[in-house]
Amino acid sequence: MSGARVLRASERVASPWSNGGGVTREIAAHPPGAGWDAFAWRVSLADVTRDGPYSPLPGIRRILTVVDGGGLELTVDGTPHLLSGRFRPFAFPGAAATDSRLLDGPVVNLNVMVREGRARAGVEMVRGSGTVPPGEALVVALEGGTEVSAPGELPVRLARYDAALLTGAGRPDAEVRTAGVAAVIALSER
Repeated sequence: MSGARVLRASERVASPWSNGGGVTREIAAHPPGAGWDAFAWRVSLADVTRDGPYSPLPGIRRILTVVDGGGLELTVDGTPHLLSGRFRPFAFPGAAATDSRLLDGPVVNLNVMVREGRARAGVEMVRGSGTVPPGEALVVALEGGTEVSAPGELPVRLARYDAALLTGAGRPDAEVRTAGVAAVIALSER
């Protein structure tokens, strides 16, 4: 599919957290290769293996979605939020004092981070089929096989945790078909 870059889960490198509570695998960031102080947006999957605080990220808006495991409780600026079900995006400010407690063993989280004033993001969970609107978007297969296609083009097939980054001005709507659940992340720079 033209205008799509396939990002295979098997090619991602695990980066351990400084607090030892898990590892992160970056799916994509903009600009590509940008470090923590320079990205406009960043999407990753994190394996969380124990309770603990989140690193404060001033100026960052976070959207966290539990995609595997028994869930967690996030306490954000003193307010607890129970994230006991999978595939339910939860947005919160990165600067907030945030602590995490696992409910029933390790979890995998889909993390979307945008730098406030530079980028915006929306996360939608698709079951069955859905549309990827024009503009920059990232489709991540979370459960079951997923296909992404555009009119007149061959579909891109994604296995679990694979992703397709769709870019290009004037890109037509694409369609997502999944046997399970896929995340469609609309991304835009301000």
